[in-house]
Amino acid sequence: MRRHFTLYTTATRYDLVEHARNRFAMLLVVLFVPAWITLVYLNIPDKHVPFRLDATGEQLAPAGNLLTQITGAINAVTLITGFMMFAATFNGGRFDRRLAMAGYPRIHLVAAKTTSLTLASAAVAAYATAVICAAWTPVQPLQLGAALFGAGLTYGALGVIYGSVLRREVEGMFALIMTSVIDVAMQNPLASSGANSTLIRLLPSYGAVQAATAACFSTRHTPAYLMVQLLWFAGVALISLLTFHHRTRTRSCATITPDEKVPVPTAPA
Repeated sequence: MRRHFTLYTTATRYDLVEHARNRFAMLLVVLFVPAWITLVYLNIPDKHVPFRLDATGEQLAPAGNLLTQITGAINAVTLITGFMMFAATFNGGRFDRRLAMAGYPRIHLVAAKTTSLTLASAAVAAYATAVICAAWTPVQPLQLGAALFGAGLTYGALGVIYGSVLRREVEGMFALIMTSVIDVAMQNPLASSGANSTLIRLLPSYGAVQAATAACFSTRHTPAYLMVQLLWFAGVALISLLTFHHRTRTRSCATITPDEKVPVPTAPA
């Protein structure tokens, strides 16, 4: 048992160090989240937007800038967590494969990535929630944070998939940006006339958008929609597990190409 714990903590430490080295992601968290949410709040008209919220069945009419700030926060959280997990998977893929070939249990590598994803999503979601609460007071801030957390988990797992199957960083960045923008924009009643269509219910962040909107403008709790988001995460996480398993499959050392021989990173202090 102690050996398993040591293997898990060692892999987790390396993953967290890899995230900490991604200074661009840290900069995005600190600057992009408040900048994007604030710009939306200041530049979108505050005209009230009537629409029916599926999660509660209520007819709501919040200010357009507040409504768009919610989708803006989800967009920011999904982009950042997706980018962090994509970068960690893309840059550390060869090292993970060499560890697996050397006999390092893949279950510990997967558990470490799940832990780092959970911590990153929680931190970014809490920060985005605090930024929104600094501008105005949502009715249910805890549910808002939970919704952002669920969206971050889903896109973090999606980042692992992109990092495992795409060959270049620009491809992964473009895929993440387009997925998040299309996903979130189509659910904003201010930008899309079909925000209540059947197709919208199939989008990756549908549960998070519904729960976050209810959290900001309604007193009703919507745990079912948080569960919908967790089901999306579970599905995407399963696919990411399969792609990670395929990428780190054991092969003969004779098949390793010279460019796969990467230096082993220095152990964190």
